[in-house]
Amino acid sequence: MKKGPKPKKKSKSGLVPSSPKVVPAQADFDAVLELIDAARTKAVATVNTTLIELYWSIGEFIQGKIADDGWGKGTVETLAEHIRRKQPNVRGYSASNLWRMMQFFETYQDQPKLAPLVRELPWTHNLLIMSRCKRDDEREFYLRLATREKWGKRELQRQLSGALFERVALSPPKLAPAVREIHPEAASIFKDSYLVEFLDLPSAHSEADLEHALVEKLKQFLIELGRDFCFIGSQYTVQVGGRDFAIDLLFFNRALNCLVAFELKIEEFEPEHLGKLEFYLEALDRDVKKPHERPSIGVLLCATKDHEVVEYALSRAASPALVSEYQTCLPDKKLLQAKLHEFYELAQERAATPATPSKGRKK
Repeated sequence: MKKGPKPKKKSKSGLVPSSPKVVPAQADFDAVLELIDAARTKAVATVNTTLIELYWSIGEFIQGKIADDGWGKGTVETLAEHIRRKQPNVRGYSASNLWRMMQFFETYQDQPKLAPLVRELPWTHNLLIMSRCKRDDEREFYLRLATREKWGKRELQRQLSGALFERVALSPPKLAPAVREIHPEAASIFKDSYLVEFLDLPSAHSEADLEHALVEKLKQFLIELGRDFCFIGSQYTVQVGGRDFAIDLLFFNRALNCLVAFELKIEEFEPEHLGKLEFYLEALDRDVKKPHERPSIGVLLCATKDHEVVEYALSRAASPALVSEYQTCLPDKKLLQAKLHEFYELAQERAATPATPSKGRKK
């Protein structure tokens, strides 16, 4: 009769000692760390949602008391003092913050689309958007982008100061027909202009200066591009016909699942610039793109551009490309707001004016 394997002897503590031959994989330990990080992230999100819902409820309560019982600033100040005495270790319930909670509720109570979005952002983000945005569509724009891009407070402040909403509303990205056909979602990912004031470039700079500064401040540039962009390299070499060609900056976009080539121009856009970019895209798709990836996109990043020239140049472009410009200083937000106001007024006038029926031929 065969004898089975001898059971391992237990130590005095009652535990079976591990075999000295088994070496735990680093990946196993990292997997546990990922579980911990995921739980922490979920806990923070849950706490934030609960806090925003609390502020919403307090704002709703105060608004109701003002409407029904005639509460005023003096009553709210007394309430703040009452909270301070009863809960001395609790912060964030000053009279001014209680008023903000009421304004927060009043701003979004009749906005079923926006009410869920505010619960996904911290209170400081909500205060910034609520105080600096005048229109519901502007608030929605920043609420959605801040959530999608996971902007910190500083980046949200920067985008608000840089008038991103006004720039996008007045100048949507100029895309070649091939981009819209192959990557229909690209319009929400790319911009007509990129704000790179963090580069501190002098007014007279070369393309090499621009490229070097973008690589040096790569973290800030990636935030400006968007969360799904990954940097691959600068002066990325592609070989065609025994010759080497260098692409200024090469990225990969996870949402679009494609390579994105940036060509830098420190002068105004010229139609001939597209020819070189299309050549690079062909080389990338033939020799660099992986089988599971979608066709590459090219971005001409120019100092300035004439919108009509861009429209003409892109209308017959065979490759998925777009033309954007970079801005080295913050734009005049008041001027952009004035232009946007004119844009809205013109749109309202057009909507209110009935279309004149075309006269047919008399028989």
